[in-house]
Amino acid sequence: MNATYTYTSFVAVGDSFTEGMSDALPDGSYRGWADLLATRLAARTPGFRYANLAVRGKLIAQIADEQAAPAAGLGADLVTLVGGLNDVLRPNCDVDLVCARLAATADRLAAGSGRLVLMRSPGRRGPVLERVRPRMEKLFGFVEELAARHDAVLVDLFGSEALGDPRMWAEDRLHLNAEGHRRVAEAVWQALGHPAESDWRAPLPPSARPGWTARRGSDLRFAREHLGPWIGRRLTGRSSGDGRVGAHFSAERGEAFFVTPVTDPPGCVTGWRQVS
Repeated sequence: MNATYTYTSFVAVGDSFTEGMSDALPDGSYRGWADLLATRLAARTPGFRYANLAVRGKLIAQIADEQAAPAAGLGADLVTLVGGLNDVLRPNCDVDLVCARLAATADRLAAGSGRLVLMRSPGRRGPVLERVRPRMEKLFGFVEELAARHDAVLVDLFGSEALGDPRMWAEDRLHLNAEGHRRVAEAVWQALGHPAESDWRAPLPPSARPGWTARRGSDLRFAREHLGPWIGRRLTGRSSGDGRVGAHFSAERGEAFFVTPVTDPPGCVTGWRQVS
């Protein structure tokens, strides 16, 4: 995009990447790139409204069934959709079916909202990425086609060497850390036509590779605290998102809602008030 448009409302749809894991705040909640982007957009527009409906662990079918209609119902003039990676990480993934469900979700959001933003998600360099790379590349190739179909903004995070750096990722090796989320917010900010405030593609400074003992300790800790529980959930058909709803979705009323800043400049989204 060349021209900068003033957005008055923004809805974020997706899984843990958009929910904000693992950019943790002191109270235990998560912030993440979508909240950071909302704060920056709100600083430019009085009365700005925002809703984050993303929930960790959700597959694309769940995103389509649980988030698309409430998001479209809000009628925001900016909506982001990122999904499908939780499906791709599973060994028996039908990528064609994932793409079809992603397309249906994008169609629903594009019809009920303004500007649609799609992404080629980042991937942490390592053996897991290489095992699923063919499926990810097939999914991301389709995301490009989908962006062209809807004249959507496409943000290519997968092609960023910096975001593939393991130092941009949390200890669970599945989610970006605070710096990773900050860079994604900057990437989307620039893709929307705003002037750069930093170089989100800038590589991290060189660092000494940890020794064998440190690497082994890190691997064992990862297996015990993150990989084991993840495998356990897969074997028992559970998800980290079971029983959860998006930050701005009322399970009691069965509908999404906007929040808006209460101070100028806007503070953290967790302190915004619900729009009645």
